[in-house]
Amino acid sequence: MTTTTDGQSEAEKDRQHAEEMKLRQAERRAERATKKERGGLLLILTGPGKGKSSSAFGMVARALGWDMRVGIVQFIKGKWQTGEHHFFRRFPDLLSFEVMGEGFTWDVQDRQRDIAAAQKAWQRSCELILDPDYDFVLLDELNIAIRNDYVSIDEVVGFLKNRPRDKHICITGRDAKPELMEIADLVTEMTLIKHPYDAGFKPQRGVEF
Repeated sequence: MTTTTDGQSEAEKDRQHAEEMKLRQAERRAERATKKERGGLLLILTGPGKGKSSSAFGMVARALGWDMRVGIVQFIKGKWQTGEHHFFRRFPDLLSFEVMGEGFTWDVQDRQRDIAAAQKAWQRSCELILDPDYDFVLLDELNIAIRNDYVSIDEVVGFLKNRPRDKHICITGRDAKPELMEIADLVTEMTLIKHPYDAGFKPQRGVEF
């Protein structure tokens, strides 16, 4: 018989583990029974760390796995080629991927052009959210457009408060406004601890774009 350092045999530890897991299972089932069904969620992914868009596109893949129809509007990245764009265009029957930003503002160097592009992207976002054919809408980097005053936070919050409640909406980008986080169902902040860019490395294809 094998004995562990605390004097228990492996068989005893296995039995104890099984009993603990049965109790945890019962607790989880009881907790789940108290939860209510609901419609679509408003999800905010923000913060200075990497992973906001990556997480959002993971949810897009998950939605497509359930044959849900997805609409994506990118507010900032412009014509920059990304792996997600190359991949998700393989699903034209289930997904609309619209790159509507003009690119990073330091590249465009034209504030009015940035504003016009963001306003157009926001209008398209509203159309997708109101379209009953879509189940999940991703507004990538909308937080940046709001932070830069390209899109009115009051307009966005007012629209989302009265949104259809039968679809999920995910908004990404740093510096999410408190007003937006207040009405969200889920808010996750990505925290930056280390990043290879700060160590002198260029963004990596397949990891960062």
